[in-house]
Amino acid sequence: MKLKYIEEAIIKVLMAVSLITVFGFVAAIVWTIFRRGAGCITWEMVSSLPGGGFYIGKEGGFLNAIVGSVYIVTASTLLGLIVSIPVVFYLNVFLRSNSRFAYVARLAYDVLFGIPSIVYGAFAFTLMIYMGMRTSLLGGILVTTLLIIPILIRSMDEVTRNFPHDLLDASYSLGATRLETMGIVLRQIAPGIATATLLSVGRAIGDAAGVMFTAGFSDSIPTTLTQPAATLPLSIFFQLSAPQTEVQNRAYAAALVLTIIVLVISLAGRFIMQHFSKNRI
Repeated sequence: MKLKYIEEAIIKVLMAVSLITVFGFVAAIVWTIFRRGAGCITWEMVSSLPGGGFYIGKEGGFLNAIVGSVYIVTASTLLGLIVSIPVVFYLNVFLRSNSRFAYVARLAYDVLFGIPSIVYGAFAFTLMIYMGMRTSLLGGILVTTLLIIPILIRSMDEVTRNFPHDLLDASYSLGATRLETMGIVLRQIAPGIATATLLSVGRAIGDAAGVMFTAGFSDSIPTTLTQPAATLPLSIFFQLSAPQTEVQNRAYAAALVLTIIVLVISLAGRFIMQHFSKNRI
């Protein structure tokens, strides 16, 4: 008995050390961003476009990158949900639980989940060259959609697989169609959909490699899908590459804005998940 208590104490210590280590790294990252970004961020930076010589320390801001990131993330998330939700329902409602096709599909999405974003970017860039497309907002949206679809599908699929199938049988026994049953399932897995959306948004808004090949970069705000678009990760990358300390500090200011956007999205997602959890049947 004493050995079991010792093992439990060791496990508790290891868990506490792991928690403190992870929290320490996160706190260090956030503190560095806030310390260096808050000291140099101004209203001009977040409300104006880059001026002449912005990337060598002159006037202007990175509003183009903020708007470009919002455009790409919003459009790709909506497209990803439109594609992913039907796939999840097909795997869990229309197919049998022991379906070989469902097993192979989940394995394929697991593989796609782990592919680096730069591979998606290179693949999309190759297709764009073949089709005669230039770097554009549309290219950034499409490659980001491809990037987050596996995240959405596998995250929502895991939640849906834990859905009580007795409720499905009860729905069918009452004469409900599969489409009507899908509405019941959708209401029950709504918190899982919100969680999957948060994960995909976090991956999409922080991606730099994929959009570097497909969206390009522009100092102006795109007004059509065929124009190149800037994003915050690329803006941070370009400014950190500059030798001037002032420009590097602007990169931390952009990183601070990106962190705040992710924080706001996370808090909003938590609120939405709590709302759905309270109102499920």
